[in-house]
Amino acid sequence: MKSYILFLFSLLAFATISKAQLEPKTPFEEPKTLKEKSYNFFLSKRLKRAIHQRDSLNDLVIAFNKDTTERGRNYRYLDSVFRELTFRYNECTERNNALKSQYAELNAKYNELMKKSMSEAERLNNALKIKSEELTQKSDELERQRKLLEQRERRLAELEATLRAKDSITNAINDLVKKALLGFNSDEISVEMKNGKVYVSLSDKLLFKSGSAEVEDKGKQALKKLSEVLNKNNEIDVEIEGHTDNIPIKTARYEDNWDLSVHRATNIVRILQEEYAVNAKRLTAAGKGEFMPRASNETAEGRAKNRRTEIILSPKLDELFKLINKK
Repeated sequence: MKSYILFLFSLLAFATISKAQLEPKTPFEEPKTLKEKSYNFFLSKRLKRAIHQRDSLNDLVIAFNKDTTERGRNYRYLDSVFRELTFRYNECTERNNALKSQYAELNAKYNELMKKSMSEAERLNNALKIKSEELTQKSDELERQRKLLEQRERRLAELEATLRAKDSITNAINDLVKKALLGFNSDEISVEMKNGKVYVSLSDKLLFKSGSAEVEDKGKQALKKLSEVLNKNNEIDVEIEGHTDNIPIKTARYEDNWDLSVHRATNIVRILQEEYAVNAKRLTAAGKGEFMPRASNETAEGRAKNRRTEIILSPKLDELFKLINKK
């Protein structure tokens, strides 16, 4: 406590000293009075602070010098980069000027060529327009042809389907007729398919006596069997053809073979209609005489084959004709 009071007293004493008096160059070597001791005490404090500031400043100078060296290296590097970029910039500027000059020259030539080619371009455009119109017309025509072709293909497909159905019906008729006539000999009756029709060929000896058009009982039995098939299948047209050999005939009733063949076909039609109730609208009678032989008339065997009556069965072709005439 005593020392603390002494320190305060020193401060008060020092405060009374003038500024000029507190600024001697050196401390007192052997202070005797309280004033000299106080002066040395405060001078020591200022000296320590000054030394500390000097040392701090020295550190700053060292750091500054170090930073300056680093900045110098960075500056020299950036300066070299700047010089390189400046050089390149100058080169690019020169190239740009050269390209501008070339562009101006080429643009002038282009404008000159454009002026010269305008008339040619107009001519080509007109030609192109004409070709385009021609192409459009051809395209329209091709489209029309395509549609016609599609229509024809559809009609053809329908026609093929109808023909297949007709063939299927014909095959069924052929099977039915063969089954119905199983009780007759092959030399009396033959059944075959030809040209989409069923041909039932009845020999002369089964149906008629020589030179007669009257149908025998056995022949009527065959016609009855056949009529049963016809009456169960109404969509079948029936044509009866009479055929003879080439041996001439002339009687009080028949003038020639042609006349005989017509009467024979007509009599069979009447029997099918009147006795076996086949619709007359489905029946057709025709006499072919000797003019459609199946074999040579030079032999007896050939002449026997030619003396026949053919009953031709064909599915009705109404649907087929509709398809053919369809537009």
